Order: sequence, then C-alpha cells, then structure tokens
Amino acid sequence: MPSHDRVLPPLSRRGFLTAGTAAALALAPGPAWAGPRPFGRYGSPTARLTPKTLYVHPAGRGDFTSVQAAVTAASGSGWTLVVAPGTYRETVAVDATRTDMTWIGAGDDPRAVVIVYDNAAGTPKPGGGTYGTTGSATTLVQADGFTAHRITFANDWLRADHPGVSGTQAVAIKVQGDRSAFHHCRFLGHQDTLYADSMALGVFARQYFAHCYAEGDVDFVFGRGAAVFEHCHFRTLTRTDLSSAPYGFVFAPSTARANPRGYLVTRCRVTGEAPDAYYKLARPWVPSSDPTARPSLTVRDTHLGPGIDAVAPYANMSDSFPWQDQRFAEYRNTGPGAVVTVPENRPRLTATEAESHTRGAYLGDWRPYERP
Repeated sequence: MPSHDRVLPPLSRRGFLTAGTAAALALAPGPAWAGPRPFGRYGSPTARLTPKTLYVHPAGRGDFTSVQAAVTAASGSGWTLVVAPGTYRETVAVDATRTDMTWIGAGDDPRAVVIVYDNAAGTPKPGGGTYGTTGSATTLVQADGFTAHRITFANDWLRADHPGVSGTQAVAIKVQGDRSAFHHCRFLGHQDTLYADSMALGVFARQYFAHCYAEGDVDFVFGRGAAVFEHCHFRTLTRTDLSSAPYGFVFAPSTARANPRGYLVTRCRVTGEAPDAYYKLARPWVPSSDPTARPSLTVRDTHLGPGIDAVAPYANMSDSFPWQDQRFAEYRNTGPGAVVTVPENRPRLTATEAESHTRGAYLGDWRPYERP
C-alpha cells in the first residue's frame, strides 16, 4: 500500500481482550479521556461543530456517556456523533428513521474508540429464548446514509468461554442501510463478524468500506448487501478447537438473485495467523429465507496470503447450492493464495468483464470515495 494508506500492525481480538487498556487502544498510559481536548479538532459541547452535533464521553465530559444514549437523542436526520476515546461496552441500534447519521471517532486511530459487547446467537435472552445471529450484533445500523470514521466495532464473545453453546455466531456489526460508508474502521470478532446486509430481500443496499480492517474465522464477512471493500485488510484467525483444515471462510455472500451486484473486493489484502491453506476464500450462503439467492463475489487486484487454499479456494455451504453455480470471480490477484493450480477451481474474469466490476459500477450515483 502507499505510505498514506499504512495502518498500525493489527491487534487481534484475543490481544484486545488480554492486553491492558492503554496497549489495546494504542494510547499513552492513563485514562483514555485525559487531556484538555478529548474531542480533538471536532469541537465540544460548548463549541459545537453544528447544532446537530452531539458528543459522547465515557467520563461525562460530553453530552452523553454512552453511544446508544446519544443515538436515542438524535431523532430525525442529519446528526453527527463525536465519540471520545474509550471503550464503550454496550449494544447500539440505529433504526431506519435516523438517516444520514455520521459517527466520528475523535482519536487519531480507530483503536482509540471501541464499541464492544459479547452476545452470541446462542446466548440466552433475559425473557427467554436466545438472541440469534442478528440479535447478537453489538451494533445494528438500519438507517440509510450512515457513515463512520475511525471506530472499532467488536464482539468479544469466545467459544472457549462457552463450551455448551452451539450458536457461536457473534456479530460485531450488522449493516442494512443503503449508502452506508465506513472509513478507517475495524471489525473484530470470530464467526460472522461483519454482516453486510439489507433491510429486505428486494432492497439492494449499497455499502462502502475503505481502509478498514476485519478479522474472524467462519464466514466473517457475510450477507446480501451490495458492498465494495477497497484498500481493506482481512485477517484470518487461528483456532484451537480444530485440528485440521478448513478453519473457516473469509466471505459468505447471500446476494439476492435479482441483485446484479454482491460483494466487490478490490485492492485489498488477506493475511492470517493460521497455517498455510487452512482457509477458504469464500463459500456461498443460500439462506432458508431466500432459497433463490445467487451469491455474488468478485475479488480483484488483491493480495491473497498463504493462508488461503490456492488449490480449492471455494467450498459449498450446502451441496444443494454448489459454489460453481454462483457468481464468484477473480481478476489479477497476487500472492501465494492466488496461484492458479487447478483452473476450474478459479473462475476468472476477462479484461472486458472486469470493466463492469468497479466501485463506480457497484455504487452508481453514490460516490462516498470522493472528498466533499
């Protein structure tokens, strides 16, 4: 990557759990809210950027001490939340009425602002039953026009701590709104970390992830959204509960058949801490709620590390829906995980076909990659 795209060496979620607060957040020793200007260049409650700017601070130096409290207060459209450095252990939901909302992490690095919780699909709910995959999400975004800058979204539920729980999906964030953009954000989890989805089967939600970092093991980027990932880093985690490959899958799109656009991964990199060839690049998800889905994934101009199985990079989630019948394709990828050894296992675009697999083609008249 060019020097201006450089990010700090990734801290795995296990590292986040075990490190001290200062180390995990890449901050100097001392409280995360120390200093005379906890919101940096983004103003303060006494000097707001705009009348619709709210400030969140864990020790009470803002308008609210929790992100959810600020979201609840920001009814309607066009609000900005400036979030001071700190760890916010809570679940947060942005419903569909709170459109065109922006969250800004006030730290210089996304590690400084962490929104984290620890529900899993199999976690019992207080009123009975379990949360399910969607209910496990630490953050849920349903509104159109949502934008986040320099924030870490995490789910720190661990299989090892809950050996009796079979529902091990634990979502860091579920995004369903159209025109949802994430810049320099981090997504930490294990199974089903980043749920890039839409509000309904017939709704094609466009999403854009730029200079982001996501880690996990099983299907950790998944859903039916029309999502572009550009200059992102995907990191596969090792597993102590398995003794053989595969450990997991990076992508599991569930694109609706009528949607011409699924996931586009461009100018990214995939690395990992697992042994070589222990991960598949993707498998198609055809959910029971949409048996006609035809998952779509294009990975282009991306570096695939040795953790990706170059011989057989794709697998079936169900033999009833073989990956060969889906819309999977690659173009000009590099690295040991991109070496073509069995051509029929590596569906590739021609140069002409690749012209329709660009961020502009996927996002249309919405251009979140352009500076205002």
